Amino acid sequence: MTQHSLDRAPMMMAGLNLIQQALSIYDSDLRLVICNRMFREMFNLPGALTTPGARFEDTIRHLVERGEYGPFDDPDQAVHSRVEQARAFEPHYMERTRPDGRVISVEGAPLPEGGWITVYTDITQTKNQEALLRARSEELSDKLLAHAEELSATNRKLASTIAALEEAKRQLTETEARTRLTTEMMPAHIAHVGLNRTYTFSNLRLSSILPGRPAHIVGLPIAEALGDEAYGHIHKNLDAAFEGQPSVMEFTHEGSSRRIRTAFTPDLRQDGQIMGVYLLSTDITEETQARTALQQTRRRELAAQLTSGLAHDFSNLLTIIMGSQSRLQRMDLPAGAAELVAATLGATHRGGSLLNRLADITGAREWRPQPTSLAPLLHDLEMLAAPALPQGIRLDVFNMLENDRLMLDPGMIQDALLNLFLNARDAIGDNGGITLSVTPVQNTWADFTVTDTGPGFDQVALDHAFQPFFSTKGGEGSGLGLAMVYDTAKLAGGQVQLSNRTEGGARVRLRLPLRPAPPPVAPGLVLLVEDSTDLRAGIRAMLTDQSHTVIEATSADEALGLLREVPDIRLILSDISLEGVKTGLDLAAALPDDAPPCILMTSLPPEHPLHVQALTRAPVLRKPFSARELGAFLSTRGAQS
Repeated sequence: MTQHSLDRAPMMMAGLNLIQQALSIYDSDLRLVICNRMFREMFNLPGALTTPGARFEDTIRHLVERGEYGPFDDPDQAVHSRVEQARAFEPHYMERTRPDGRVISVEGAPLPEGGWITVYTDITQTKNQEALLRARSEELSDKLLAHAEELSATNRKLASTIAALEEAKRQLTETEARTRLTTEMMPAHIAHVGLNRTYTFSNLRLSSILPGRPAHIVGLPIAEALGDEAYGHIHKNLDAAFEGQPSVMEFTHEGSSRRIRTAFTPDLRQDGQIMGVYLLSTDITEETQARTALQQTRRRELAAQLTSGLAHDFSNLLTIIMGSQSRLQRMDLPAGAAELVAATLGATHRGGSLLNRLADITGAREWRPQPTSLAPLLHDLEMLAAPALPQGIRLDVFNMLENDRLMLDPGMIQDALLNLFLNARDAIGDNGGITLSVTPVQNTWADFTVTDTGPGFDQVALDHAFQPFFSTKGGEGSGLGLAMVYDTAKLAGGQVQLSNRTEGGARVRLRLPLRPAPPPVAPGLVLLVEDSTDLRAGIRAMLTDQSHTVIEATSADEALGLLREVPDIRLILSDISLEGVKTGLDLAAALPDDAPPCILMTSLPPEHPLHVQALTRAPVLRKPFSARELGAFLSTRGAQS
């Protein structure tokens, strides 16, 4: 109990003592919680029975033995029956005459937390007035008086019942309000559909799961509320739920580009009759993106395991063949042999290039998003593509994203788009056009769409284009270009779609998660803590090239001293291994609450105990790193520290 509650307890007790009715409250264990002075005086109870914690059974036994309830052949049975009646916690109202002739009304009601409250009212005067009215009234019949007395008693009992109902109504209203608040706070659409397929309950989250749909849908048919597309996806599972079969399903809503998971639970009565269906729908778009990326990474790891040994042996064979052919070129060979040697060497070089492409697909390549300004990336892409395109092919790039700064892996994006440009070039020939359009989709995806004016995809290409080594170019193609694009999309948690334009030509849509990048870290004073002189000089140059100013320390104690003396430090960049006995972890632990953000860096392997412990303290940047990687890390992690 709080001190505030203790201070108010005497005031509450004084108020209860002023009530002209006796009151007692017992808890669910039938022990006294509180009673007022009138309760003690009305029944002339000893102090032990009016002290909090007193047992209800002891009080009843005291009253039975004193004759409060009249004579009993078996007092123990009388006590037991009253205790069991109390344990039922049923609302009740009764009137009884005490041994001294006084008449009291007894009104009891259960409490929501358990236990019950009882109010005792002395109604002797009321009863006497009723008797006087009977004696003095010569005009009223005995029957009318009896009815009046019965009506008076009934009214008192009805008032008690109404009070209990009002309390139950209040509790029900509070429970309903808490339930509705809980459902509104959940990031899901929670609803109930009746047998007529009309919503009988819904929180206001449908529009957040399916943008564009109404929020207030109670009373609407489910088909109308969801729309044709979403209802078309779920109606079979809904039908099954109305037949008593619960289920969970996922579907992609093309209208909003969301991935939705919906659970169907039949609403069953105790007799097994179905009264409707409960629905729980959640937006799992980001979860699906992450799951897709993880699955692709696992596939790549498996492919790497299967191909690494083969690629190694094949590379050794190619090296032997190239060495042998080079020696043959230096020999005096018959006519025509030189051409055969050159062709063999060309095929060998092509095999080596193919191995490199395989390494790109099956190697430990990861999607490494970093803050990327789209306009410079697309400009660089045009510059890279221009030399590879004939003069008769025009390249147009349109960027329609409002937010030009996104979390992307610029190297993988450029590689993927260059592959698409080169495929389009090969399909077009000498004259035509290639167009790249970058557009947002429901603030969830960024579409990189490449179209061309070539002949488009045939059905075989549409069915097999993403399979490694599939090519429509005969011996001129490796069949790995679109496979690499597919790999890029899946690693990012996105997808690739192939189609043909109605006006002719091919369309490839690379759809990636739309992740706005955090604002760049403003230039400021950085405290660089590094014990290696050469590394400190290199990192200082990287920071100053990014417009930061730098002060340096070689130990944790020196860094803490600079923090106390220099007020304008905005960021701490510290190695884990430092000069002296203290580490970068000790430095991070000793920083005051108002210290600037701290980023740790290390060349220790991820499984090293210090590296593992560092990840629980601060963002960790692995060495070695480039200036670009440092800038990206500061942008994404420094602002969050």
